[in-house]
Amino acid sequence: MSDPQWTLDMNKKGGVIVKEQIEEIRVKSKEEINNVTNLRELDEVRVKYLGKKGELTGVLRGMGALSPEERPVIGSLVNTVRDELDNLIKQREEEFKQEELKEKLEKERIDVTLPGTKVKRGSKHPLNRIIEEVEDLFVSMGYDVVEGPELETDEYCFERLNLPKGHPARDMQDTFYITDEYLLRTQTSAVQARVMLQNEEKTPIRVICPGKVYRRDDDATHSHQFAQVEGLVIDKNISLADLKGTLEIFMRKMLGENTNLRFRPSYFPFTEPSYEVDVTCFKCAGKGCNLCKHTGWIELLGSGMVHPNVLKMNGYDPEVYSGFAFGTGLDRLAMFKYGITDIRLLYTNDVRFLNQFDRKD
Repeated sequence: MSDPQWTLDMNKKGGVIVKEQIEEIRVKSKEEINNVTNLRELDEVRVKYLGKKGELTGVLRGMGALSPEERPVIGSLVNTVRDELDNLIKQREEEFKQEELKEKLEKERIDVTLPGTKVKRGSKHPLNRIIEEVEDLFVSMGYDVVEGPELETDEYCFERLNLPKGHPARDMQDTFYITDEYLLRTQTSAVQARVMLQNEEKTPIRVICPGKVYRRDDDATHSHQFAQVEGLVIDKNISLADLKGTLEIFMRKMLGENTNLRFRPSYFPFTEPSYEVDVTCFKCAGKGCNLCKHTGWIELLGSGMVHPNVLKMNGYDPEVYSGFAFGTGLDRLAMFKYGITDIRLLYTNDVRFLNQFDRKD
């Protein structure tokens, strides 16, 4: 402690005593700092000597009893000791932190040579696969994909599709009515009516309408909720040949190039003429099996030429424009494509079932 700034006039007894107190604090505190074993003890030492009520702070508070000449010398001495202790505490603190980090790394050591844990991956739902495949196909053919509300009005679901109130064909569809006016749509044909009506310029239309529909069914091959896609084309000089060619491309893309189609006359209120469309059984390739009841054919689509009344009600002149429409259940298409025997499996969210479609394509 031979620094000139620490030199005091030996005749001034007060300064000498304070200097001795500071030196005693410096020696004692350094010894305690070097002997602590953890951060908690180190913090206790810091508070003891450097805190607001610490011993070194107490020396500063007692400087009022010193002469004006002694105060700056003692103040400088206290600051020097304070800096020395503060640096020593920081050094010890860093040592403890390094020891803690080393201990933690040792405890949490990972053996990178161990085999990794297999990450479970999901897969697309078969319905989503079918929807995406259908949309991609028709978009490539110049169609637009449009959607509409599932809570529909009686006007769009029935009346604008040539099904006025009291029409006997309404009994063919078991409908979920919410009110006398609103219902859960039984078919995505309602979207077609909206598209025709919203097309104010009455230009040609080429759209598909995928979505959920609802009917009062619930068994192995039917569900109260299922997915459906319908297509609509309106333009000049549209014929049955256009419909047939479109459906052949559609079915062969979805079920295989060897798929054949058979048109059977049928009845739908919104098309005239109307046809049920059968496809060759995907299981037996048309040879006959239990699935197709030994006929070689499976019914899959409904189709027909758009009824003149539907064109007229939605603003198109049936003398100028004609069109075709078709629809099929996406659930049933998925069942055929992936060999699913019970439609209810599509809605159980059973992971064991869904895992089968991982990398299916």
